[in-house]
Amino acid sequence: MRILVAPLAVSLLSLAAAMPAAAYDQRYAPTPPVVLSPDLAEPWIMQLRPPAYREVVTSPVIVDRRDAPPIGLWRGQPVAAQPAPAPAPTRVAYAPQSEHGIAPEFLPAEIAYHGSHKPGTIIIDTNERYLYLVEANGLARRYGVGVGRPGFQWAGEHTVTRKAEWPDWTPPPEMLKRAPNLPHHMDGGPDNPLGARALYLGSTEYRIHGSNEPWTIGHAVSSGCIRMRNEDVTDLYNRVRVGTKVIVM
Repeated sequence: MRILVAPLAVSLLSLAAAMPAAAYDQRYAPTPPVVLSPDLAEPWIMQLRPPAYREVVTSPVIVDRRDAPPIGLWRGQPVAAQPAPAPAPTRVAYAPQSEHGIAPEFLPAEIAYHGSHKPGTIIIDTNERYLYLVEANGLARRYGVGVGRPGFQWAGEHTVTRKAEWPDWTPPPEMLKRAPNLPHHMDGGPDNPLGARALYLGSTEYRIHGSNEPWTIGHAVSSGCIRMRNEDVTDLYNRVRVGTKVIVM
């Protein structure tokens, strides 16, 4: 084995000696690192992205979808907003039906009037639950009212014999008999069932009065009196005088 290696080693040494020093240095010099452009792969990556999206990387990642269909549209038409669920009624019998506590059709309105009654006359339609104040020029002011419940309806013609602001309330003996727990007298005020104003009708126990239960307007609820919202009875109170004719139908 020594005989074979020795001649090979001598041959390599001879070849190295015969090569120029510069060529030897170039052949065995360290190879510089390969530097690639950072954009070299960009054309290939761009082909893999959907054309409708452009991704902008910052911190954090934000996906710009300005070319995509806008959110909330379906077939080019806006999706209707879903209404908020209605609040549960606080009273079972007469739940509020509008922000005013009564159905919109029972709010005050000015309407055409073609009847024969003179301006200043009050007409109460207990079936339709409206009170009309006849005005000049073929007009009437209409208010929603609450009327007598079954067994307490009545009709007739009277005049306003008295007007009172924040009236006291003294239930008649018949009412106390039906409801013994009622107070025998109650001073006027926001908690009084007669409300802010009262118009007394003739010598009867009936009145047109306000109410602290506006959700009952438009219903048959009372013991015969005509009840109105406090805002409405105050407005009516300021428009009529003692002696006004009142027709209840």
